[in-house]
Amino acid sequence: MTDTLKRIDPRRPFTLTAQGLKRITLGAVRDVGEANAGSVLPLDARHAARLDQPKPRRTTATPHHVLLVAAHADRGALDDHARQTLAGAALIANADTEVVLLVFGEFTGDAAALGADKLIELPMFDRLTYAPDDELNALAACVAAYAPAHVFLPDNATGDGELGRRYAAAANASVATHVVEIDAAHVCSYIRANTALASRTLPDVVLLAPNAVDPKLPFVGAGERVAWRFDREADGTVAQSVVRDLGIDEIDAARVALEEADFIVSAGNGVSDVPAFELLAATLGAAIGASRVAVDDGKFTRDKQIGATGKTVEASVYIAFGISGAVQHLQGIKDCRHVIAVNLDASAPIARRANLTVVADAQETIAALNEAAAAARASRATAATLLQPGKLAEGVLA
Repeated sequence: MTDTLKRIDPRRPFTLTAQGLKRITLGAVRDVGEANAGSVLPLDARHAARLDQPKPRRTTATPHHVLLVAAHADRGALDDHARQTLAGAALIANADTEVVLLVFGEFTGDAAALGADKLIELPMFDRLTYAPDDELNALAACVAAYAPAHVFLPDNATGDGELGRRYAAAANASVATHVVEIDAAHVCSYIRANTALASRTLPDVVLLAPNAVDPKLPFVGAGERVAWRFDREADGTVAQSVVRDLGIDEIDAARVALEEADFIVSAGNGVSDVPAFELLAATLGAAIGASRVAVDDGKFTRDKQIGATGKTVEASVYIAFGISGAVQHLQGIKDCRHVIAVNLDASAPIARRANLTVVADAQETIAALNEAAAAARASRATAATLLQPGKLAEGVLA
C-alpha cells in the first residue's frame, strides 16, 4: 500500500475526486465508473505527475449557469472544510457553469487556485461579530443577483451550517444537510444512526460534511474579484434584529475545552518540569494538552489526553513538547492547521506531521521560552515606568 492510500472504513461513502467518485478500501482504490461520475472532469495522470506545469482553466466558455459557494474566512483564509466544499462545486460544474465564491470576512487567498471563477468578499463580516440577520440578507442578495442553480456551504458549527439552514428556511428552498457523498446527479446523507444512506437529487441548498470531497484540483478557476457593496440597512429585509450581540468574554485558556481551543501546547514524556510547562501555557494563553504516556504517568489528568483514545482537536496552532507522535496521537491532531514539534529525535513520527520541527530538548526549550517571556515583561515594565510623568527626565539624567 502506498503512502497516498489511507486505510479507512470500507463502508464509508464514496469521495468526490478529480477522477470521479472513489472509495479507498483496505488500500485498493475502487472506481464508481464514468456513468456515475456526472460531469466530473478526468485527471490526466501525466499532468498530475508534473506539478511544475501550470494548471489549465477549468472552462473558458461563456457561463449560462451558476453554482454559489458561501463560507466564512478565518484570518484571511478558508479552512479545509470550506476548501472541500468549493472544490466539490468546481468538480461537478460543467463547461457552461461558473463557480461563484462568497466569503464572509477578509480573504487574502488565491480563489482561482481553489476553483472559484468569481470571488465576492464581504470584509465587514468577521467571526468576532455575530450578525446572523445581516449575513442572511447578504446571502439572499447574492442569490438574487446571480440566480445560482445550487448553493453550497460547509456543514459546520462555526456559522456556515447555521447560515445555510436559515437561508433554506427563509427562501423555502430544498436542503440536504450532513451530505457525505455528492456528484453532479445526487447527494447522500447518513440515516438510522449512520447505518444507512439516504439519497436524492441535488437540492437547492447543499450543506456538505467534512472530507466528502478531495480538494486537490487539476485545474484552476478564473478567480475574478467582483466589487460588491452590501448596505446592511438598504439591503436588509428585517426591520429589527431579534439577535443581540453580547460581545466576546475572555476566559482563562485553561478553562477552554480542548475540542474548542484555537491554541494548544501539549506535553509528552520529554516534559519533566510540569509547573514550568504550565507557566509557559499561561504566558502564551494556550490550552494544555498531553500525550497518553504523560497522562498514564500521572503528570496530567485524563481530560487532557489528546489522541484517538482521548480527544480530537482542531487548533490553529498546536505545539508538541517531547511527544514522539504515536499513531493514536497523530490521529487526534490530524485536523490542526499548524503543528510545531519540539523533539530531540528529528526522525520521530511527529516530525513528519509537523509544519515546523525544532530539534532540541523539550525541557530546555520550555525554560528558554519562559526566560524570554520574563525578560519581555520586565522590558515592558521598565518602558512603562519611564513614560510616567516625572520619570522621563529622571530616567534620561540617569
